Amino acid sequence: MKVLVADKISPKGVAYLRQQPGLDVVEAYGSSPEKILELVRDVHAIAVRSETKITAEVFAAAPLLKVVGRAGVGVDNVDVDAATEHGVIVMNTPAGNTVATAELTFTHILCGARPVPQAAASMKAGKWDRKSFSGVELFKKTLGIVGLGRIGGEVAKRAQAFGMRVLAFDPYLAPARAKAIQVEAVTLDELLKQADFITVHMPLTDDTKYLIDEAALAKTKKGIRLFNCARGGIIKESALIAALKSGHVGSAGLDVFEDEPLAENSELRTLANVVLTPHLGASTAEAQDAVGLEVAEQIADVLNGGVIRNAVNMPSIDANALKVLSPYLDLGAKLGTLVQQISPAQIAKLRITYSGKMLDIDANSVTRSIQRGYLKRISGEEVNFVNAPFMLQRLGIQAEVVKSSGDSIYSEAVSVEATSPEGAVFSAVGTLAGKSNEPRIVEINGRDVEVAADGKLLVLENLDKPGMVGTIGTILGKDGVNIADMSLSRITPGGTAYMVVRVDNEPSSNARAEIKGHAAIKLAKFVQL
Repeated sequence: MKVLVADKISPKGVAYLRQQPGLDVVEAYGSSPEKILELVRDVHAIAVRSETKITAEVFAAAPLLKVVGRAGVGVDNVDVDAATEHGVIVMNTPAGNTVATAELTFTHILCGARPVPQAAASMKAGKWDRKSFSGVELFKKTLGIVGLGRIGGEVAKRAQAFGMRVLAFDPYLAPARAKAIQVEAVTLDELLKQADFITVHMPLTDDTKYLIDEAALAKTKKGIRLFNCARGGIIKESALIAALKSGHVGSAGLDVFEDEPLAENSELRTLANVVLTPHLGASTAEAQDAVGLEVAEQIADVLNGGVIRNAVNMPSIDANALKVLSPYLDLGAKLGTLVQQISPAQIAKLRITYSGKMLDIDANSVTRSIQRGYLKRISGEEVNFVNAPFMLQRLGIQAEVVKSSGDSIYSEAVSVEATSPEGAVFSAVGTLAGKSNEPRIVEINGRDVEVAADGKLLVLENLDKPGMVGTIGTILGKDGVNIADMSLSRITPGGTAYMVVRVDNEPSSNARAEIKGHAAIKLAKFVQL
């Protein structure tokens, strides 16, 4: 079997692959997209870092391809949906760069406090200028960490060693977790107002894009120091540039950018009070050795029929079991992400109930799929089938699995319930339908519905009164949004009713505001499955 190493990974990883019997290793660093399409015709596995793009066209051109391994965390350069469609496993190595990225972040924080890079450049230019490079101490200053996952937690430890007060904003973080690592859990507004230094450590999602924009920066102290070694786009670059030029932001350190590589004419390159690095988060010898060897071991395991590890689109099971479980995994992932989007940010418990035929299968991987589906919009690329239970635990969420032998109108069903700290329950039930085992949503928040678990949904609770279907249809029609199908549910006439509308495209913000603002609408959620 042929393994294409498309990007330069650690020599230890390449050597490991070459030592495996039956593997033919081809190294093709820096290949053009056209060359990649040619090379993949007879490959069974591809190893990449972040340079080579593994697109839908690549998957279509590679009929023998079984696995793509990413030496690193982010899989932005891999079309995961296309991979799943073609039955190709996509794996990453989420833990290998944690310390490296945390240390780089703290390097930026130190350089933001003491302008060492600027002073060094001045010295090399032949100057001796002690007055221009005065800084501040970290001791007794307040660091705000936006996103307290693995890397954010490591940054917190280092800040505490410097005698800093540490605030953390993470909408999914349980108070007990914050207390355990000795940080103060606060709202984003509180963090923006109190922090002297702010560093972001969140995945880039619809919710986090431009989280730090003009409005957010306006809430910060004058002279705030800002850092991003996570993902470009969390901090709005145009807003940051304006604030750096006005002096409202005293200094900044960036390792990631909205568009990479950073354009040669980017205004960021011209500003004296910003330190830039070219996405070096994982660029240490130790991290590269770790992720290179890890991805090689994972690829070899898959090709040899072993256990799948750190897959972002498949569970850690063998290939034969995967064929049987695939429809259930898809259903579970859809239910998990649906419940997350209709629930409040912070929940106390995630309860999964299996019934009917589900009692006769090993549902552990389905449970992992549900948990990963719940977490994917929270933790992004970091979450996979292996670490999902741990990440729930880290957020302080109690996970519970129940097998029910009670009566059900469905031959097999999965129920997912999220319970808020106040006891409110948000739920969805799904099943498989038809010869193709199509995932279906059959209940939302205790209301019977019937809708395909696919695409984009509007979940609405409204007063049960004439004309509501027409009202929603008119608003969506004006917005150019086509309705694919609709499910209606009510308990008693004249009470409240549920309307689940599957749409072809996302309604505009104006249309969504009009729906939410309607006097008869009690709840309106836009959900992407």
